[in-house]
Amino acid sequence: MNTSAILKAYNIDNYEINPLGDGLINTTWLVKEFSTGKDFVFQRVNDKVFKHPEDITYNIRLINDYLNLKYPEYLFTSPVKALNMSDMIRDDEGGYFRLFSYINGSVTHNELNKPIQAYEAAKQFGKFTRLLSGLNISQLRTTIPDFHNLDLRFGHFIDSLKNDDPGRYEKAKDAISFLIDNQYIVEEYKKISISKDFKLRVTHHDTKISNVLFDIDDKGLCVIDLDTAMPGYFISDVGDMMRTYLSPVSEEEKNLNKIEVRIDFFQAIVNGYLSEMKNELSEVEKRSIIYAGKFMIYMQAIRFITDYLNNDIYYGARYEGHNLVRGLNQVKLLRLFLDKEFQLSGIVSNELN
Repeated sequence: MNTSAILKAYNIDNYEINPLGDGLINTTWLVKEFSTGKDFVFQRVNDKVFKHPEDITYNIRLINDYLNLKYPEYLFTSPVKALNMSDMIRDDEGGYFRLFSYINGSVTHNELNKPIQAYEAAKQFGKFTRLLSGLNISQLRTTIPDFHNLDLRFGHFIDSLKNDDPGRYEKAKDAISFLIDNQYIVEEYKKISISKDFKLRVTHHDTKISNVLFDIDDKGLCVIDLDTAMPGYFISDVGDMMRTYLSPVSEEEKNLNKIEVRIDFFQAIVNGYLSEMKNELSEVEKRSIIYAGKFMIYMQAIRFITDYLNNDIYYGARYEGHNLVRGLNQVKLLRLFLDKEFQLSGIVSNELN
């Protein structure tokens, strides 16, 4: 990668560059330009995950233009145009790069410590979808086909059970039994995917806390990292928030006793999201808020267990049994979520009423 040549395409030639964040897909740097004093976020798009990076650029520009027209006051981080007026640069080695203006005074979080952060994040993801409710969804391109297709993921899981590695199967057998016993979660998704009561909307699809910009007082500013913004169901965004916000530890935690479902964080997610989306969701969709959590936790559990049984060919592994640990982690989270379903349903009912 010829960093100097790429940044020169943006008329930046006097700068300092340092790694930024810990994203697993794209690689990101902070660029400080000395001549103007401006800061930029510089990013390489992973074209092994995003097979057609131009679709990302197209979607973000489409969303940007719509918001500028309808809601010009909304803070939206769109790519900086290069000197040739393109939103993305392709270098001689085949890499895809883009540049964003850094929002001064903004902060991101890699973990949640307070329910108010969950509330503000959920509110921002809900607001993003609500503001784009008038955008013709058919104009958006799908950047990762079948990204949250649970039926397809379950099929991959079943296929992985045929692999000839009895050692791996034996270590994962309890998790495998639990996932098969809860196949009804897949059947419910199949009903949703053909239901007229579930609307395809502009959905972010990756609602981890680091994809929200906050100010220094923990007030949400906007959502970022829109590579997976494409048509989807609301359960993807709400479910991913539940999957990643409810437990005080991440999917990487080996000590399963540290996993828990934090009720106050659940309430914060529901309150924040519905503060923006309550009038947008159908009555049937509202009754599926609890299902959203099951959907995303279950899907991530089978994806990790599938990869473990397939010898770690998708996620890779930093140590022996890494994806088994991740899978067992998500299975434990799902068990706890199901155990508290009655209590969680009461919270949703109170908020809707």
